[in-house]
Amino acid sequence: MRLYPHLWAILVVVIAACHARAEVPETIAIPAGAFLEGSDAAEREAAYRLDEAAYGHSITRKNGWYDDEAPKRHIELPAYRITRTLITNDQYAGFVAETGHRAPDVDPKTWAGYRLIHLWKRTRRHAWRDRKPPKGRGDHPVVLVSHDDARAYAKWLSEKTGREWRLPTEQEWVKAARGADGWRFPWGNKFDPTRLNSHDQGSFDTTPVTKFETGKSPFGLLDPAGQVFEWAATGAGSGRFIVKGGSWDDKGCGICRPAARHSRPAPLKHILIGFRLVTDASR
Repeated sequence: MRLYPHLWAILVVVIAACHARAEVPETIAIPAGAFLEGSDAAEREAAYRLDEAAYGHSITRKNGWYDDEAPKRHIELPAYRITRTLITNDQYAGFVAETGHRAPDVDPKTWAGYRLIHLWKRTRRHAWRDRKPPKGRGDHPVVLVSHDDARAYAKWLSEKTGREWRLPTEQEWVKAARGADGWRFPWGNKFDPTRLNSHDQGSFDTTPVTKFETGKSPFGLLDPAGQVFEWAATGAGSGRFIVKGGSWDDKGCGICRPAARHSRPAPLKHILIGFRLVTDASR
């Protein structure tokens, strides 16, 4: 039977999608037990001073950015595994190709409605074209993804691998990011701009997710500070969810501490927000 060229092209795409394999993200083990969450007055004061020195103003202090952090206390968590890095563009690409899910992007009108500082044209370097990641950014964290996009990827990965994947709770993220002893930063109690992708010494852009090895947490988590904020499963009311970790746009970097917390609307697709996942400890 003769097959017309355009039908053959469609068939090839369908066959490729059916045989697509999910790239299983590398995970690290977080053991069961207690960890120290939250912050105290001394840590919050130090964070405000870092911001003031970096920015030359006291806006974060005046707006009380760090005033609602959890108090320092020991919390028990069961064991789990968490992806060593943020989910990358290349890892997300398999999901987009197979499912037909919308590729990471945002239109000018939607972006304007967010009322963010960054201009829409800055999103273009992160936006996908023809349903493919931006050239040269395959190993960068995927951004311009909403909370629902992240959850949809987790659901797809669960179906492909036969194991449950999900967004981490805020407490799971904090333990993995700072270790059990409640350090102010993933590497210790002193801010070091050479250990993270922030605006202090960074490129003012995302970078490969394995670049800042010296900024890893005691458990081996990469980019727990800086790079991009990360969606958590923990809600904050009114359709908002907690984001953690700070970004390449921040300096100081009080907001990059694991104890720092704020929320964003679930539909938001931001150039400063990505995600990582957790899975069962037995796998």
